[in-house]
Amino acid sequence: MSYIPIVAGTTAASAARQRQIQLEKEEEEMTQYTPADLDHDWEFKIVRSGTAAFRRREVLERLIEEEARAGWVMLEKLDDSRIRFKRPRRAQAQDAYLPADVDPYRTTYGGLSTQRTAILLLIVGLMLFFTLLGGVFMFRLALQP
Repeated sequence: MSYIPIVAGTTAASAARQRQIQLEKEEEEMTQYTPADLDHDWEFKIVRSGTAAFRRREVLERLIEEEARAGWVMLEKLDDSRIRFKRPRRAQAQDAYLPADVDPYRTTYGGLSTQRTAILLLIVGLMLFFTLLGGVFMFRLALQP
């Protein structure tokens, strides 16, 4: 029975990796840049949340305000976890003058990245599995004469 958590963990990790690959492919297809975009010397980034944080309007507005401090402008909301930004490349010259808490190249928002969220869910799942397994074991012991 000890192989079940290993198989479950491997399957969950594999599924999480497949999901990540799918999202990266989707982003490549959704974020096509025109020659005009590239001729005007823009730089682009996608900010990701490990949760669907951008579903909440106040969180989205806070993110847009924070990114604007470094010259980033929101282009589009890909979904509730991904927002695409652009800024003129010349804005890099001002990065040295930004407050210490501003990272102009951050790509994650909030405390949990997508990978951390997947790992946390895996740990919680394993804990639930072992709790259930322990409960079944204790129940069987209680039935023994």
